[in-house]
This record gives sequence, structure tokens and C-alpha cells, in this order.
Amino acid sequence: MKNKDFINKIICADTIELLPQIESNSIDVVLTDPPYFLDKLDNHWDHKKVSNQDNQYTIKSLPAGMKFDREQGKRFYSWYFEVSKEIFRVLKPGGFFFSFSSPRLYHRMASAIDDAGFEIRDAFMWLYTQNQVKAMGVDHFIKKMNINEKEKEKIKEKLNGWKTPQIKSCFEPIAMAQKPANQTYLNNMLKHEVGLLNTNIKIGNNMHPANVFTVDSINELIDKTFLLPKPTKKEKGDYNDHKTVKPIAICEYLINLSAFSKNAVILDPFVGSGTTAVAAKKLGKNYIGVDLNEKYVKIAERRLREVDKEIESGLFAAQEKKQKNFQLDFQVV
Repeated sequence: MKNKDFINKIICADTIELLPQIESNSIDVVLTDPPYFLDKLDNHWDHKKVSNQDNQYTIKSLPAGMKFDREQGKRFYSWYFEVSKEIFRVLKPGGFFFSFSSPRLYHRMASAIDDAGFEIRDAFMWLYTQNQVKAMGVDHFIKKMNINEKEKEKIKEKLNGWKTPQIKSCFEPIAMAQKPANQTYLNNMLKHEVGLLNTNIKIGNNMHPANVFTVDSINELIDKTFLLPKPTKKEKGDYNDHKTVKPIAICEYLINLSAFSKNAVILDPFVGSGTTAVAAKKLGKNYIGVDLNEKYVKIAERRLREVDKEIESGLFAAQEKKQKNFQLDFQVV
């Protein structure tokens, strides 16, 4: 198939089966948040299973992603290595590959990308303050010990506050990889219109683009240096129940940094509820989105239709002007 069969569409398919159908050296930027292969979050994760809140506070049924298994990382590496090889093939020389990850599996993800032929150029950090504490106490296990109650209480007192080794996670790492350029970066840019980064894009109070960003106001110094526009209540959609919807501003930031051509094609092989595609569309770029979950494909398509309505009504032009003025008018409170 030719890329015209996929451009500006959300395709319900298995990425491993779909990627080989995309033309080699045809994609400008890949931006994605893949399945992490943590417990219940592998490449065949089930929406109903992950969303089910029943018994998630008992030892026998941990919330998705909390179970620790050394094999998780190995399985993720093997699978993402195959995905990364196909992404390497479809990207233009000098094209960028941005991939979100869990802090716990970042090393496996980066290694898979690196081993597929990419150059790991940097790592972004999405910083935030609000997240659920995942560490658990051990009182439940102490109660099951075959000792008297007095000894149990002594152990509880001795281990008060000591919990399982899971730190409250307040950042997401994003690998920034690049397919090797064809000759020099300048020659590559002139030939393929990709390979350099746009430092006209600013962050915070008109600051140089950085590999740290936040969409939540934290304090004067952090906001001045790393703040992106806060997500609106509307942008996700009240019908969107995807578990890990990314702020549009983050995807726009990464696309603006790396996509030069007006006809650039942004690929998200795990598009979920469509944030990458929405960001690309708002920026006037082309997109290809792929996801195995039919429900999320429909949500993504609905979000994209709403962007069409905004563009037709002129609302998007006003929002775009407001977005550009964000850096110019930003004042630290």
C-alpha cells in the first residue's frame, strides 16, 4: 500500500502488522506512548480489565502496573525492538522518534530503540506533582504470620512507615531518538526537510526549549523555565475514558521542535485516544494513527472531528493566537 491510504486516518490494527505496509523513509516524526508491558498493560491490554476498580486494594488484585516481575522488562524489550526496527525503516533519514515510558522500564525501551539503529539524542522529562502513591504496607502479611498477637504488634510497630519499594512517581521520561542523518545535518535538512531542532519554539517565559517541561504551575522558577500551557477541561472530551491521555500542549511542543515541512507526516503507532493526531492536525501537519483498540479509535476519530469543527468556526485561529501569546505574555505569579 501507499502512504496515501493511511494519511490523516486512524487505523484500527495491530501495529506490528500495519507498520510493514508503510513506505520506507516516508515519515518525518514518530511520537508515541506504547504499552509498557507492566502487569495488565502489555500490547494486548484489555480496557475493561484495566479499568475495573473491584478489589484493587487487596493483595490478590493489585492495580494495573503495580505487580513486579523481572520478565516484564525482557518481554517489553524484545517486543519494542521489533517495533523500533520498523519505525527506523519508515522514518526519513534524520527523522525523530519520541517515545514515552515508565521510569521503571525506560532503560529497556531506550536499549531497544538504540539497538534498532537509532541514536539516542536526549531524554525529556515530563514533571508533575500529582500522582497516586503506590507503595503498600506489610500489615496484611504480618497478620498471616504464625506467631502470637503480641509479637505481631511488635513487628508492626518496628516496621511502621516501611513499605514496598515503590516511590511516588512524579515524572515520565520520553526518549528522543534520531535516525542517522544522510551526510551532514545541513545536507540532510535540505534533502529530507528533517533532522534539525527548531529553537524558535519557546517554553515557560520565552525560554530556550528544554528537555524538562510541566503543564502544572509549580513555583516561580520552574514555571518561568519549563511551563507549557495548562490542558483545558474540554480538550480531553468528557466521553474519553482512556487511562493515560497526554496533554495536547506536550505533543504540540515535541512536534513543533522536530517537524519542519508543511507536509510533514507524524506517525503514532499506539495512538490511543488520538492526542498525537489532534496535535498534528491543529499544527497543520499530516498524521497517521494506529491502535488495536476499536473503542479508542472511535474516540480519536471523534476528537479529530471536533478539531475540524473548531477550524471551520474560526475558534482554532483564536486558540492558536492565544497559544503563541502564551510565551510572550507569560508572567510569573
